[in-house]
Order: sequence, then structure tokens, then C-alpha cells
Amino acid sequence: MKSAILVVEDEPITQKLIVANLERAGYEVVRASSVPEAKVAIREVLPILVLLDWVLPDVTGVSFIRQLRTDQRTCDVPIIMLTSRTNDTDKIAGLEAGADDYITKPFSPGELLARVKAVIRRRAPLHSDQAVEIAGLRLDPAAHRITAGTRKIELGATEFRLLHFFMSHPERVYSRGQLLDEVWGDHVFVDDRTVDVHIRRIRQALHPSGHHELIETLRGIGYRFLRAPADSGANAEAEAAAPVAPAATAEGTESAVSAL
Repeated sequence: MKSAILVVEDEPITQKLIVANLERAGYEVVRASSVPEAKVAIREVLPILVLLDWVLPDVTGVSFIRQLRTDQRTCDVPIIMLTSRTNDTDKIAGLEAGADDYITKPFSPGELLARVKAVIRRRAPLHSDQAVEIAGLRLDPAAHRITAGTRKIELGATEFRLLHFFMSHPERVYSRGQLLDEVWGDHVFVDDRTVDVHIRRIRQALHPSGHHELIETLRGIGYRFLRAPADSGANAEAEAAAPVAPAATAEGTESAVSAL
């Protein structure tokens, strides 16, 4: 069972309904009624997604999320919280703890499946440990290493995820909004221009090896990552040379507001 969804839910009827709907949709499912059971399941098989109830008999779902996010093996596993708590404070607490999405009970089977598919799709490129190489630029997510020939390239965590997404989807055009959804997730409100700041940083890091030209700007549309350098890199070089906003400003913008 290499691609199972782990359902951590202590209410038997709710657990049974969730599992039935997931299996009907073609997913393999592993069940757990408590955090200890969930830990055993995860040791045996790393799930592609965790559906996690907030209220559990031993440890709260929020506490378990924090444990998963601090473990290198499980830090990138997508997590959807399931709970009857409806106030914004609880929702924000769950998301800030590291949940990728939040579903309030009761929910319909259609909503559950739509959220599951969206989170898996959004996190899939970041979840893969497969190294990607384009035009001599190599990104290894398992080792968290980027190289251009013998040159090692240093990037921050957000720039690393963004470059990984680009290299996993070459020759496709993405708007700033689409990149925010795919890389940042759709629960964090940041300005579209934040994408420009991070792309500028990536270009600056790639400039010494010439790989900055692989990132193409389509004015008024978005960005595209090329399989080979464009004929003219003037636009990329101009952006690479432009002043970059201080790191604290960009990160502050990125994490300033978490909402639903």
C-alpha cells in the first residue's frame, strides 16, 4: 500500500463514512482512532495525505500536526483537519500549526473529495523526492540541494519550493495567482508581487551559471520555465539586476495573514 490516505478519526460512524467515500473514489485508506495508532501506521507506510480529527482521545489533532511538521520524514505530508469547531480562531490555529486545509463537520462527500484532490494536486510536486535536471541545472529535493555543474546554488525555503515547482512543470505558463496557489497554498493571503520578489531572488542565484534565462517573463500573463535558454535573456537579466526587497519584508508579507 504505497499511496494510501491515513484517516485519523475516533468516531466510528464518521470514520466509516469517510473511508467508504474515499475507497469509492479509488483511494487506498489506512485507519487510526488515536495518535498512537496513527504513528504506528505512518511508521509502516508514509501516507500521501492525512485526514485528521481535531478532538482525539489522547493528543489533540493540532498537537499531532506539530509533531508531524517537526519530523523530517513527515514534514511535507499534506494534512486536512476535520472538526466541528467553526470559529475563525480555531481555524487559524489549525492552519498555523501546519494543516493544509480545514473541513468543518458536517460536510458532504463531494466537498471532502474535492478538498482531498485539491490538496494532493497542490502538494504533489513538493512531495516528490525525485531529482529534476534541466539544461545542466539539477534540483534534488531529498537532499535539498541545487547544483549547476560543480557550482552549488543556495536558495531559501520558499525559493527552493518555487524553483522545484517550475522545474517539475517546464514550458507551462503560470500566472502569479496560480503560483501562489501551487507553492504557497490557497490559505495564505499574500500580494501577487511577492511572487516577483522570490523569482527575482531565484534569478540572482542562477545568474552566475547563466540559468537565470530559463525563467521567462510573459508580461501581463505570468512566468514560464524553459527547457533551454531563450534567445534573448535581456528581460531576465534586467530583473536579476533590479533591487530586491529585504528578506524580512518579503517573508513578513508572505506570513502576515493566514485566513480561510
